[in-house]
Amino acid sequence: MCGIWALFGSDDCLSVQCLSAMKIAHRGPDAFRFENVNGYTNCCFGFHRLAVVDPLFGMQPIRVKKYPYLWLCYNGEIYNHKKMQQHFEFEYQTKVDGLVTLKHSATPFLKVEPFLPGHYEVLDLKPNGKVASVEMVKYHHCRDVPLHALYDNVEKLFPGFEIETVKNNLRILFNNAVKKRLMTDRRIGCLLSGGLDSSLVAATLLKQLKEAQVQYPLQTFAIGMEDSPDLLAARKVADHIGSEHYEVLFNSEEGIQALDEVIFSLETYDITTVRASVGMYLISKYIRKNTDSVVIFSGEGSDELTQGYIYFHKAPSPEKAEEESERLLRELYLFDVLRADRTTAAHGLELRVPFLDHRFSSYYLSLPPEMRIPKNGIEKHLLRETFEDSNLIPKEILWRPKEAFSDGITSVKNSWFKILQEYVEHQVDDAMMANAAQKFPFNTPKTKEGYYYRQVFERHYPGRADWLSHYWMPKWINATDPSARTLTHYKSAVKA
Repeated sequence: MCGIWALFGSDDCLSVQCLSAMKIAHRGPDAFRFENVNGYTNCCFGFHRLAVVDPLFGMQPIRVKKYPYLWLCYNGEIYNHKKMQQHFEFEYQTKVDGLVTLKHSATPFLKVEPFLPGHYEVLDLKPNGKVASVEMVKYHHCRDVPLHALYDNVEKLFPGFEIETVKNNLRILFNNAVKKRLMTDRRIGCLLSGGLDSSLVAATLLKQLKEAQVQYPLQTFAIGMEDSPDLLAARKVADHIGSEHYEVLFNSEEGIQALDEVIFSLETYDITTVRASVGMYLISKYIRKNTDSVVIFSGEGSDELTQGYIYFHKAPSPEKAEEESERLLRELYLFDVLRADRTTAAHGLELRVPFLDHRFSSYYLSLPPEMRIPKNGIEKHLLRETFEDSNLIPKEILWRPKEAFSDGITSVKNSWFKILQEYVEHQVDDAMMANAAQKFPFNTPKTKEGYYYRQVFERHYPGRADWLSHYWMPKWINATDPSARTLTHYKSAVKA
């Protein structure tokens, strides 16, 4: 989303406070506006715009002529906004579809709380410019069929849970999830790791762009070190679908040098999130600097939705696997979606993730639990089976085992997590680890790698460790590291 900033009831000089709005300038590199709320000298809106739809008239804050007392700063992503306009006869004025250095004299340590996803909050603006919370409402759950399903263009789904019916419905919904996200006035590109999820997105996206008669070729982007399995797999997919493919090579020194910027952009110290973010941060930087693709598609969300992580093979029952899948989806904002959003937005790109489309995800979660678990030793079996006869992607990619992004960018012989651990071995000594519980009593790091990331985080965001409630780790196994390459199932698959 764009950079949206608001301040109500400031006790300090507003011009000083405004400087903090520039901390999110990277989220909207195309334009910036800063305005006082009419009648309140201590309230203001700041907006950094990434102009994806209606570059001429879409600047915010928006005020509607009919209702001059209303102010609006928002990020729409309302893909069916034109159909809604016709249906409800909305009168449009435009063609668009809808942090931490603050000063506060009364409080020595300003409380900063992340706003929960799937919620909205109503605030009462007092005459003195202060605000008070009226209510906080949870309006969405991942199982909920979205109300906008009444107004979309998806063909009628077939009832029942017979396998062919389900596969047909999934293909319909996935195609629609990609198609609706073509809404933009900027060039579309796609991240392509060569794994199942990004390959399905890239192949379906290219097909949809051709059907929409878009005049430019689809640019796909892969990143890795020398001998990276992701680079080889992505190349096969790009050749198969006919995209304009780019490969970004980086070495261990470049990856290590990026850690500070990455942790600053992420605002987290979670180990697996930091590892996976380096490659995504570097490829986003490349895209912004060397191409004109701005709206970027990706395969995020599939592993959580379709039980793609290798540890799902160890689930004690389909019902327990279902519970875990929904927990992962609820926590996406702490981990994979945080990574995907922050690393791309750091370079002024907008990410679109079809696997998290509300219609697709709510339908997938409505399927019987036993349909969604790994089958015949293969995770995401239902998703793979759904596209078995489509020829969208090569068969070897369709059935390629799960490879975490932070692992696939490096060779099996020298994994990215090993490179990082070797580096931090010289940055964090045993005495520092012995004192870790005293220095970091909350989410105490158990490894030198975790200690190093926490140090960098605390330098940028001192005292904000509670932004991360817990570390991401595999379940049902005695894992000491989040990397899939440390798990028995992965090792046996490599040997096979």
